[in-house]
Amino acid sequence: MSNIFLALCLNFSIIDFSMEIEFDVKITPNILYDYMLQHTYSRLPGLMGTLVGVLMLFLFAANRQPLILIISLVILLYLPWTLFLRAASQAKSNPAFQKPLHYRLTEEGIQVSQDGVTEQMAWEGMVKAISTPKSIVVYTTAVNACIFPKRDLGDGKMKVIEIISTHMPPRKVKIRGW
Repeated sequence: MSNIFLALCLNFSIIDFSMEIEFDVKITPNILYDYMLQHTYSRLPGLMGTLVGVLMLFLFAANRQPLILIISLVILLYLPWTLFLRAASQAKSNPAFQKPLHYRLTEEGIQVSQDGVTEQMAWEGMVKAISTPKSIVVYTTAVNACIFPKRDLGDGKMKVIEIISTHMPPRKVKIRGW
């Protein structure tokens, strides 16, 4: 029995209990588009636009009028296309997206730095944390967010999720599909 206890103690000592991680991220047009899609379609206007487009498709199926099909396709395709163009434009024109951002998640909050400028945001001020197919997103306000591309997190992805989940109330954390 004492050998098992000793083995558990030895294994226990190598577990990392620190609540801190640092990583660099590069925001690409693809990552920004993924975020914009999620942000837009998780709100009422995006959902309503999709619902109207789908209803128009059903109307077309019943009436077979080409104008209804054209209107439906415009409604359904306009928003994703404009989001794609906006993501490409922002990724190219926003100086913050030209170089990697350095993030440090600590007990106090999220620290982001780039070109010698550092900003600290406390966990208490975070609005929510969600996941998209390509990123983990922590909203610092209703419309501003820290985007952590999963590809940039590598093996640290689970650690980031653990730190976020530890420091934010469960009702604010909606991270799925780890």
